[in-house]
Amino acid sequence: MTTGGKQASAPTMGDVARRAGVSQMTVSNVVNGRTARVGAATRARVLAAIEELGYRVNVSASRLRSGRTGVVALAVPDFSLAYYGELAERLATRFEAAGLRLVLEHTAGRRDGELATVERGHLDQYDGLALVLAAGDAEEVARRHPDRPVVIVGEREVSTALDHVVMDNVGGARAATEYLLSTGARRIAVLGAQPDGPVSMPSLRTRGHVEALAAAGAPVDADLLIGGGVAFDDGARAAGILLAGGRLPDALLAFTDDAALGALHVLATAGVDVPGRLQVVGWDGTRAGRFATPALSTVDPDNDAIADAIVRLLVRRIEGGPSLPREVVMPPARLELRGTTR
Repeated sequence: MTTGGKQASAPTMGDVARRAGVSQMTVSNVVNGRTARVGAATRARVLAAIEELGYRVNVSASRLRSGRTGVVALAVPDFSLAYYGELAERLATRFEAAGLRLVLEHTAGRRDGELATVERGHLDQYDGLALVLAAGDAEEVARRHPDRPVVIVGEREVSTALDHVVMDNVGGARAATEYLLSTGARRIAVLGAQPDGPVSMPSLRTRGHVEALAAAGAPVDADLLIGGGVAFDDGARAAGILLAGGRLPDALLAFTDDAALGALHVLATAGVDVPGRLQVVGWDGTRAGRFATPALSTVDPDNDAIADAIVRLLVRRIEGGPSLPREVVMPPARLELRGTTR
């Protein structure tokens, strides 16, 4: 629209206020969702004026004044694992309700990739970061003194300086092993095991498994602790190793649903009766497990509670600042029994 050959200026908040017969503060309250301070009739008048004038909030300027970007990030080691995709979906919905947009970053499970997400200049893009640690150390992240809120998500040692959301790795593996023992299984193979080495997701879950065996007086068979990755191919490869060995175990405990599903495919192809001959338990409680044949029994880490905790901790830190006390949240894991167990 032009006037006298010149480009007309965009309508301002003051224009809206004059059209609606209210103060600019009232307009600000309406456009920023602070409607508890504005009567219904006044709000309707302001919205009508906004529509008539074609007023648009200058989001960039508003965020510049507040020092906020309106964006938070989730940094994960692997985009291919179903668990991280479902975690991102849960977080995106919850952050949207809090007025924040979620973006994803890929660390490739490397220490340098994880630390790069908290470097100054990079972290400034966001109001906060949820960082899934797979290789690095939370204390090392804290020593970088990130100038935006960071919540650590993962299975390494709990941070003493940062908010941390962790899975009940030891308890979940112990519960799965105890259940398999209760059904008569004595030789339980573990896919993704790490019997020694630094604290990590595999080492903690292996610890829970070994603790359950010890409590039941059952021996630990090192040949059944199968290391390696936790993707579909890794589970398929591990199942192939067990089949080639000539003596199948009574059960498999896989440290992800993806690995369990890969193993199920190989077992089905070989004609192995699951769960009659061999029981299978996965880990993550992902949707794909419900659609396997038979449906996959799994350790559910309480994914909704984990997502709730991440959002609550990050939003409170964004709004409340660095002086808030650190929190560690670990929802209890539970066993979801379906068709692959007896």
